[in-house]
Amino acid sequence: MPHLFDPLPIRGLTLPNRIVVSPMCQYSAHDGVPNEWHLVHLGSRAVGGAGLVLSEATAVVPEGRISPEDLGLWNETQQAGFARITAFVRAQGAAAGVQLAHAGRKASTWRPWSGQGAVPEERGGWVPVAPGATPFAPGFAVPRAMTHADIDAVVTAFGDAARRAGDAGFEVVEVHAAHGYLLHEFLSPLSNTRDDEYGGSFENRIRFLVRVVDRVRAVWPERLPLFVRVSVSDWSEGGWDLAQSIELSRCLAQAGVDLVDCSSGGNVPSASIPLGPGYQTPFAAEIRRQAGVLTGAVGLITSAAQADHIVRSGQADCVLLARAMLRDPYWPLHAAEELGQVVGWPAPYLRAAPPGAPVRTAQVSSDR
Repeated sequence: MPHLFDPLPIRGLTLPNRIVVSPMCQYSAHDGVPNEWHLVHLGSRAVGGAGLVLSEATAVVPEGRISPEDLGLWNETQQAGFARITAFVRAQGAAAGVQLAHAGRKASTWRPWSGQGAVPEERGGWVPVAPGATPFAPGFAVPRAMTHADIDAVVTAFGDAARRAGDAGFEVVEVHAAHGYLLHEFLSPLSNTRDDEYGGSFENRIRFLVRVVDRVRAVWPERLPLFVRVSVSDWSEGGWDLAQSIELSRCLAQAGVDLVDCSSGGNVPSASIPLGPGYQTPFAAEIRRQAGVLTGAVGLITSAAQADHIVRSGQADCVLLARAMLRDPYWPLHAAEELGQVVGWPAPYLRAAPPGAPVRTAQVSSDR
């Protein structure tokens, strides 16, 4: 079996290792445009040796932002801001990826350090959209139920954003269908009570996501990978679960999705989630085994030995790190030393590298 620092080839892209920086909202943009904070945040993780650096949930339309300070990719100004970041990330030897998203009924909320619940319209908020007119939780805005025209427009917006992502230099697109945001809201019977072709049966509830994937795959270069993040379980009776996620993953693979990023929760505020080290890794293992698709494991993965074991034991093809990367942007370099792996270091940092460490080269394997 491969190990944590073995390359991971996916279509025409080869990741130099199997460590991925998980999308982490920074709530630091103005009008959705990346700035110096995002350059340093994402760029430092590339310097630190990650194989793939994924940007935060990046809205495909203004009303798809979680907060007014979220990133977006619905216009050329945002695209230009990202181009500077992707060029730097790739120059450090990492691949650059973007998570395209729509927050649905969890949109128009305060960033965590500014408050809780809905941002009123007079303070820059807006009326969110959702499968129906039920808010996520008390204090959240009452959403407007989406029409068929609304759904069509969002499908188009995902495709447009994916095209801009390619023009901005990204090499991976991940569609965000987890954590109680719009596409997950349609998947789960706990949030989707529609009685049209987008609600009710499993086939109807996955229809919106499959349409988004089809549109993105149609505009995204054939040689470049497409990921989807799913919440494998709502952790609530009668909700979205592992069995449905396995069947969905089979459908996604047939639609051209290369890797399923296996998270959980976020759709039900009262869910009881059994948190613990690697608590979501079994989801990645089961989907990998039963759906025959590459998977990524995420969630309380903190140590080098733990991450390496997940890959070596075939539970997932890569690991996604979030808080561990916030605590230590150079986690991959430290993990390599701990595991006895020789990896490239940035030339300006060689004086701190282990003896014999080579100079890291830029990422060129996607043939862009």
